[in-house]
Amino acid sequence: MSAPASAANRRNRHPKAATFLNKWYQGNGEDSKHYWLTPPALMHELQQEFAFDFDPCPYPVPPNFDGLTCEWGQSNYVNPPFGSITYEGKKKGPTAWARKAIEEHKKGKRVVFVYPIDKWVLMMLAAGAKVRNLGDVRWCATEDGTPGNGTGRHIAAFVLEPPNEKGQR
Repeated sequence: MSAPASAANRRNRHPKAATFLNKWYQGNGEDSKHYWLTPPALMHELQQEFAFDFDPCPYPVPPNFDGLTCEWGQSNYVNPPFGSITYEGKKKGPTAWARKAIEEHKKGKRVVFVYPIDKWVLMMLAAGAKVRNLGDVRWCATEDGTPGNGTGRHIAAFVLEPPNEKGQR
């Protein structure tokens, strides 16, 4: 057993170090598992519909394979890491995979990109909401109305229009 961490070491650690170490080194939650693959029944169903010929996020990852820089197939199943990874010394998350998916789609390729989102987003889309990007909004302080710095994330506006006289939205 190692000696307890000194007070200086505890102060210099990142505040989320315990969470980070648990999540990435000890596994996810109580089961200590690190990787989550698409369930076989769901994968079979999607394969039947989309006839995938390439997976840019395979597990296990072959040596020297790089799904963010290689050429993708004609029909691609993309199940990217559900968090950020360090890639060429920089932190890369789902945005890097989305950019690559869009790049490949512009070449005329099919991309089925799966990623967890909140259920309410799917509910709004199912209800016919149109989504508008408002950018990184600089929300105003309630105390004096001065604008903040923004969140660093874009804000989506979900617009549900009432039906017109013909029942169309």
